[in-house]
Amino acid sequence: MDDTELFVAGIGVSHDVVAQIAAKAAERVEGVACVGTNDITSSLINVFTRTESPQGTAVVCEVEDDKLVVTIHLSVFFGYTFTTLAAEVRQEIANAVTEQVGCETGAVNVCIDGLVFPKE
Repeated sequence: MDDTELFVAGIGVSHDVVAQIAAKAAERVEGVACVGTNDITSSLINVFTRTESPQGTAVVCEVEDDKLVVTIHLSVFFGYTFTTLAAEVRQEIANAVTEQVGCETGAVNVCIDGLVFPKE
């Protein structure tokens, strides 16, 4: 877990708190399979080490010009247009950060790192 504290709008907020807010917001968007990558290697490592991959590695938060900048890595379902999906994720995260933290987002960068195909 990343214990880094972000100072924005006159308050300190844990990086992990902002990462959790962003991850939950992204998961609400139709077409998002999971935050981070969901491959067999990471799943096996998680089973044998009894740890879950922290969302801090899939979500990076920084403060620039007193605004939060969020970069999120996603796996998405096949069949969704990436640009449309990314725009919806950006909006959902920006709204969630504004509601929960009470500050503006300077940018939300969406990285699509995995593609999940439907079972046939």
